[in-house]
Amino acid sequence: MTARNFSFEFSAPKSADASEKLFKTHDRLKRFDPEFFSVTYGAGGSTRDGTRDAVLKLNSLGSNVAPHLSFGGESPEKIEQLLLDYQCTGINRVVALRGDIPSGNMNTMTYANELVTFIRAKTGNHFHIEVAAYPEVHPESTSVESDLHFFKKKVDAGADSAITQYFYNADAYFRYLDACSKTGITIPIVPGVMPITNYHGIVRFSKICGAEIPRWILQYLESYQNDPESLRKFGLEVVSDMCARLLTGGAPGLHFYTLNQSLPTIRIWQNLGLD
Repeated sequence: MTARNFSFEFSAPKSADASEKLFKTHDRLKRFDPEFFSVTYGAGGSTRDGTRDAVLKLNSLGSNVAPHLSFGGESPEKIEQLLLDYQCTGINRVVALRGDIPSGNMNTMTYANELVTFIRAKTGNHFHIEVAAYPEVHPESTSVESDLHFFKKKVDAGADSAITQYFYNADAYFRYLDACSKTGITIPIVPGVMPITNYHGIVRFSKICGAEIPRWILQYLESYQNDPESLRKFGLEVVSDMCARLLTGGAPGLHFYTLNQSLPTIRIWQNLGLD
């Protein structure tokens, strides 16, 4: 049986309290021996220092860690220095993203494929490069074909594997794999998983990032929005069932968006019998 890779994503801390919460969550999740932990970068590099500090601390604790990286409003020189800092400490995986582009950005390099090319030019094959994939199509893409075209540019630039935007429809993922295969994309594409714990939060965030919540799921979430315990149980069941179907269908692993909380991910993990 082909090995499956699991990973957990943290949001970069913006305060001492947030940092403490992140490392407590890490301590609870590290027993699952994930392939890696990743740490987000923030719009336009807004959490650059927080990301770097968290990444280096996780690395010093013996965990495999993958910093998120994007050009955004950063100069190529600053990105290169970050890469060298990570390389010197033995970090060998990065998540290369376009990220949010701040207004007035004068950086001539913006897109993720340009960042992948930049990383390869500066560090060769030192880093395993993860990129983003969008089974339900990137919200700014004009068509399915356009979205696949830009994804393939990232792959051709040197990406090793991809993590998807979260979704709640396994069919969208499997159809996406078929479309990628027909386009000549063969790198592993790991589904991103977002636990459901809060009605307003998941609805708002899904609208922003273009993740569709199927109508039947949304109807149940609406009915449970004032009943946190029922919403939690329903969300756990829905996401666990989807993850089981993804793994049974051949997904190469799962990437959990933890939002720096351990319990929702642990519950899904236990439901899947991955202990």
